[in-house]
Amino acid sequence: MTETATPTLTTDQVITRVADASAIWSTTAYAERARVLRAIADALDAAGADLIAIAQQETSLAGPRLRGELKRTTFQLRLFAREVERGAFVDARIDRPDAEWPMGAPRPDLRRMLIPIGPVLVFAASNFPFAFSVAGGDTAAALAAGNAVLVKAHSGHPRLSDATAAVIEAAVVEAGAPADLLRVIHGTQHGVEALKHPAIKAASFTGSIPAGRTLFDIANARPEPIPFYGELGSVNPAFVAPAAAGSRATEIAEGYLASITGSQGQLCTKPGVLFVPAESGVVDALRAAAVPGPAPLLNDRIAQGFLASLDALAGHDAVSVLREGAASRAAEPEATLLLTTADAVLDDPEALVAEVFGPVGLVVTYTDAADLAVIARALEGQLTATIVADEVDADLALARTLVPVLADRAGRVLWNQWPTGVSVTSAQQHGGPYPATTASSTTAVGTASIARFLRPVAFQNLPAALLPEALRDDNPLGVPQSIDG
Repeated sequence: MTETATPTLTTDQVITRVADASAIWSTTAYAERARVLRAIADALDAAGADLIAIAQQETSLAGPRLRGELKRTTFQLRLFAREVERGAFVDARIDRPDAEWPMGAPRPDLRRMLIPIGPVLVFAASNFPFAFSVAGGDTAAALAAGNAVLVKAHSGHPRLSDATAAVIEAAVVEAGAPADLLRVIHGTQHGVEALKHPAIKAASFTGSIPAGRTLFDIANARPEPIPFYGELGSVNPAFVAPAAAGSRATEIAEGYLASITGSQGQLCTKPGVLFVPAESGVVDALRAAAVPGPAPLLNDRIAQGFLASLDALAGHDAVSVLREGAASRAAEPEATLLLTTADAVLDDPEALVAEVFGPVGLVVTYTDAADLAVIARALEGQLTATIVADEVDADLALARTLVPVLADRAGRVLWNQWPTGVSVTSAQQHGGPYPATTASSTTAVGTASIARFLRPVAFQNLPAALLPEALRDDNPLGVPQSIDG
């Protein structure tokens, strides 16, 4: 696609408009902000059939998957609307004056809250044309926090990006919000130009490690560095304990295969590496289990990257093929399972524990369960880590050694569930140590993600008339307040 900001505006002009809209939106009452978010959700639902038709043409994703994703997208907009109405997201803290404050000096009147950070740049993802794109979670969180949003559309679905933006613009204008509350630009160079623009105050990204790291470095090299929330790469290891492997090998095999082939394995939470006991029946069950037939990947670039990554992993001296089909390396691939050992992973973790974006999994057999904690400590940061175990003494003892190690290496630790299918909720954590993300203390999914697009300000000794309403003693907004600790 031609790299243009809009047909008539430069990137700088678009950002200026977004910044002006952000200044208005940041002072909009919480109830009004919530009403606009719901209006956007309603408009997207109403336009769903048309948007899904475009998405199918551009991404090769099936209708049921896209309908589910659009439902998730509008759900999270409404969930953030409710969060805004509650007001707890501003984290209002009030410390009244205390002449006897024990630190040795009087405490002044201090009132602290979170305020909008400013215009946010969102780099859309390839694999979720709704939920991590123009109207996705990053956009919902940024709008809920009180910021206008500039989206750098993904080249894999440009027409859908523009169509989604048009629906949003019509909805916000009808709701009385600024028309430039959300704008879309196209093209890598325009995305970089926007990231460097002084009006942009935060950015988010979902994609590959090389691209994300490049953008992260640009964000930090600016004269005014800004927060950059990148979700980059994750293998999401899953560890099967001996008793579970013995008691339910077929169930584990079927669940694992469903998880790595869902959406053709093009999910950041796909459990790409599965550790199983060498003497269990899980390997045979994986070889025998049914798998979905061949299906297209999102686009040609992803297909080329998948084949290159698959060939590199399969070509490792310590790797053999567990199962593959005639179409495993076709334009529309079917599932491939590769096989190696725990000793090989310990010898070369960087090469073997590597993300392959597509329908492939690496099965690692172990003979000594004590090796699992050693391997887990050697892993890079992950979005998720899974333990599959029975509640018997041996499996629980293994889990006790694994849980603290995995919690150190991943943002979400699962027990007897697979990590794909990320629930949008208040307690969700979708992030992890680098290279899973560039900001492990934050989440990209769930209402807690609103905190990424806020910044704290303390007001000292201000008269009530000058204070934000959320910090006033009469609390006209009714937001939760922490008073004197």
